[in-house]
Order: sequence, then C-alpha cells, then structure tokens
Amino acid sequence: MELRVLGCSGGIGVKRRTTSFLVDTDILIDAGSGLGDLTLDEMASIRHVFLTHSHLDHLNFLPLMVDSIFDRISSPVLVHAQPATLKVLKDHIFNWDIWPDFSTLPTADKPVMAYQEMAPGAVIEIAGRSIEMIPVNHIVPAVGYRVESSQGGSFAFSGDTANNNTFWTALNRHASLDLLIVEAAFSNKDEALSKKARHYCSKTLAEDIVQLQHRPPVYLTHTKPGEEETIFSECQQLFGGRELHQLQVGERFHLK
Repeated sequence: MELRVLGCSGGIGVKRRTTSFLVDTDILIDAGSGLGDLTLDEMASIRHVFLTHSHLDHLNFLPLMVDSIFDRISSPVLVHAQPATLKVLKDHIFNWDIWPDFSTLPTADKPVMAYQEMAPGAVIEIAGRSIEMIPVNHIVPAVGYRVESSQGGSFAFSGDTANNNTFWTALNRHASLDLLIVEAAFSNKDEALSKKARHYCSKTLAEDIVQLQHRPPVYLTHTKPGEEETIFSECQQLFGGRELHQLQVGERFHLK
C-alpha cells in the first residue's frame, strides 16, 4: 500500500497545497487543492473519495475533479462521508448555483459521482484495504481515518480536531500502527484561537498524544502558513521523544 501526500498545508501559497492524500491509485482521502497536481489520467483512476468534514480546504477540488474527468470514466466516483458532510455537498456545492449536480450527470442512472453515507465506527473494505472512520472533535461534524492493508501495514490521519479521546481510543484498539498523520494547526501563542476553532495547537496535541499506546513516526499536517517551523519546534520540545516530522507535499510512504 502506498500513501502519497498531495496536500498537507493549513493554507495556500507557493508550494503549499491543502489537504489531500492518495492511497495507491484509487482512493482519495480529502480533496483539497493538492488534488489539482494530479494528471487527468491519475484523477480518472480515483474510484473512492473519503471526506473528513465539510470545510472548503478539504473538499474544494472535488467539484473540479469530477468535471475534469467527466468523459474519462464509465462508473461513478463514490464519495464517502458522514450524512452531515454529504448534506453540505448537496445543498451548498453541487446545487447548480455553485456547481452542477454531478450526482445526476450525465444522467441520473449513470452519474459521474455518487454519494455513500458512512457512520463513525464503520469499516469499508476495498480491494485488500480497510478504511475505518473515527469520530473526532471539530467545529462541524468531522472524522479521521485509519487505513490498513491486507498485509498488515497501517496509517491513521486525524482530520481536523481539537482535544478528544475518540481518535486515540480507536487507534489503541488495534495491535499496531505504522504511521500517524496528525493536525497541528496553531502555535501555542494562538491556543485560545485553536480552542475556539477546535483545532490542535502544539500544547493541546502534546496533551492528547500521550494517550496513544503505539509509537509510530508522527507527521504534522495542516500547520498554518508561516508558522510551520514554530509549531514543529514546539512539538519537538513537548512530545517526549517520539519520532516527529513535518509532512511535506510529494512525500510517499510504502506500507505493507
């Protein structure tokens, strides 16, 4: 199983892309601006999109992708998300005012995109990979995901979240974890703002990560533009010797 980082920034700017991860060639986790760096053929290979929540930086390139591959695919791209997230897509994005309703195009019987409701705690099996949806604590209904291959390799992505027990408890139920990608949106000077927006800052993430019984390499994502080095330095000081990295666009991880 290969994980490819298309976007991992909390904003935009030169070389910064918002959240999007490609698993092998056919599964996408979130659809931020990093998705736009794929070729048309690569986008046409995507069969499943798993969304963490409804905020724009995590889904803004989904409408453009389905439009771009409209005539390249013969079966719909399946968009998996909580009902609340899918409702936002239907009501506010694919509503003909902002973007065409691609769940009915070219016809309602053979659309280019289809919605698939998924509940926190559910696990979906796709060609030798299991995708588990895990509830987290954000300002809108939000989840993280744990993905495991049939050979046992696994990674987890927190999505956007503030302090919670649910994500860490779910990860601890499994025997292992090979890679953790976790958000750290704010530096400690913005702790009050992070709590209002329900994101981690360096301090609050450090408070929570002690719950994790596994000790995989930890990669920070969704850091605010211009604050990357500060957040990383703060987390290094607070994480108690865990292996820590800044996630970078273009990185690829090969898991069993």
